[in-house]
Amino acid sequence: MALRSTISSLLLLLVFSTASAQLINYTKVDSFSTDRLDERWKRMGIPQVISRVRNAVDVYDITYCTTYGDSSCVMASGLYFVPIAPKKPAPLLIYNHGTTIRPQRKLGYNGEDQICLMFATDGYAVCEPDYVGLGYGERRHLYIHADSEANAGIDMMKAVKELDSIVGLKRDSMLFISGYSQGGHAAMAVHRKLQEQYAGKYTVTASSPMSGPYDLDGVQADVMFHEYTQPHYLPYLLLGYNEVYNIFDRNKFYDMVFKPPYDDIVLGVFNGKHSVGDINDTLPTVPKDMLSDSLIDLFVNDDEFIFKQLLRENSMDNWVPERPMQICYCLGDEEVVYTNALLAYEYMHARGAKNVKLRKAGGKKYTHRKCADWAVVYTKFYFDSFRKGSKKGRKGPVFKRWLVGIAKGVM
Repeated sequence: MALRSTISSLLLLLVFSTASAQLINYTKVDSFSTDRLDERWKRMGIPQVISRVRNAVDVYDITYCTTYGDSSCVMASGLYFVPIAPKKPAPLLIYNHGTTIRPQRKLGYNGEDQICLMFATDGYAVCEPDYVGLGYGERRHLYIHADSEANAGIDMMKAVKELDSIVGLKRDSMLFISGYSQGGHAAMAVHRKLQEQYAGKYTVTASSPMSGPYDLDGVQADVMFHEYTQPHYLPYLLLGYNEVYNIFDRNKFYDMVFKPPYDDIVLGVFNGKHSVGDINDTLPTVPKDMLSDSLIDLFVNDDEFIFKQLLRENSMDNWVPERPMQICYCLGDEEVVYTNALLAYEYMHARGAKNVKLRKAGGKKYTHRKCADWAVVYTKFYFDSFRKGSKKGRKGPVFKRWLVGIAKGVM
């Protein structure tokens, strides 16, 4: 570990000494032929009429430079899915993944890696950043921290531009942004920062955040006062926010924030070695029950409590996109309350957003996990419509939507 740390530091020093450099290193870790993808599609039951295999795909593992929450420079990592010899120049998709506890990333191509493959085989070049502190990234992951999420996506976009010239990929000017769960929050963060700080340099074609926690100090904060399936979200967020904002004395953090025995439990389980399920099993089903009474009192009764202010600062339901956006949600989402999407839409629409759309991906029987499958399909239809010439985005071909409706009805 010491040797790896030394090498990483030397690489960062070399890269940061070159003003234009972003990419640190890259390795091709896999290559999918169309035959291999066809076989995979059949095994997974993905209809070609919904998601067609068109191109072989190379997968690169990259490390690059990004900015941490304290404005220091750190190494981050991610996967880059590159369509091989597409017929047309490739649009870029920044895809932001959902919550991960263990820093190490495994190449299994399940879940969200499969989503990236689906887009890449249809001609999209796909960035999948690990965020700061995950993958090969340095320092602690800053969970649901908007600026570091945005930096990770934008800086990876810059890094893969260097890689494109090396691998010979031609790209067009289209830029799409999406992500699910935490990735929905990150997708909005990337879109907002590109709009506010990179206007004139990068233009977002469209974004489609899916089932994200946008109203952090409102409907999403309320879940900690009730039985909740994912109590690990709360300490994960507190640990990250304290890292970047120094809310509490770090030497006394666990004693000040958590009740016994959870002060010791949280300290023991958030070390990157435990699964989400294992962590959840150690925590109370009502998340607030792990917190000190004084912290709960401040949160409930003091609107200026620093933690509440920081949740507002990192919320994504309080800005107005200038470029097209589709916000996907499901009514049965038990992890990310669907009203996050409604409140974000209402705020944006009331303040003049001209092309923000709500997309219900499923009804009350669609849980957080099940919602992802259909939200991704609707996102693909939406993005494809821009590639076919739409300026505002469409729902997708009627026939394909009809097939999706049938599939949802029998599942």
